[in-house]
Amino acid sequence: MAIVLLFFTLLSLTNALPPNECPKCGTMEVPYPLSTSQTCGNPNYKLICNNGILQFPSADNLVYKILSINPTTMTLIIEPSHINQNNCQSSDLGSNGFRIDETSPFNISKRNTVMLFNCSNNILLSPLNCSSTSPCRQFEDQAYGCENTLCCSYLKDSSMTSHRIRIRAGGCSAYTSVVDLKPKESVDAWNFGIELQWMPPN
Repeated sequence: MAIVLLFFTLLSLTNALPPNECPKCGTMEVPYPLSTSQTCGNPNYKLICNNGILQFPSADNLVYKILSINPTTMTLIIEPSHINQNNCQSSDLGSNGFRIDETSPFNISKRNTVMLFNCSNNILLSPLNCSSTSPCRQFEDQAYGCENTLCCSYLKDSSMTSHRIRIRAGGCSAYTSVVDLKPKESVDAWNFGIELQWMPPN
């Protein structure tokens, strides 16, 4: 009888143990289930710790710096790809933009306002906001190398794929994203980034 009680006591203690969280990457906490190795976290939530910089790997094997993580809302924000000011092209143009594997527990949240730059006229046939009041005009005015190009913006929603931000040669060659964009907010106050959310482990 004592052996049985000891077994259930040990079992309850084991269940009460905190999840196997990964150590910090630089100064950034890596909350469970996020994982930087096979020995901690949940490997399905793979991130990369590279010399103290936490990065998110895309489906095309590109990496994006993680700017912040909120374990309460199960979200993280990554840095958008760099825009080359000489030709208004995002550095991930060769991979047609940012893409997450569709089997991944991560997806692009609905709080991102995506702005596309250096677009062809074909984009005008889309339902995107390409008007003079589009927030992309404010960004363009900051002389990021994309001034005087056709630009459009859209808010990520459920009617769009939640696994990619698409650009391409002959379409739009550059993009950026702002999290939780407020009306009439100045560019200096924008929270540049791509917010990703993750589903909890089964």
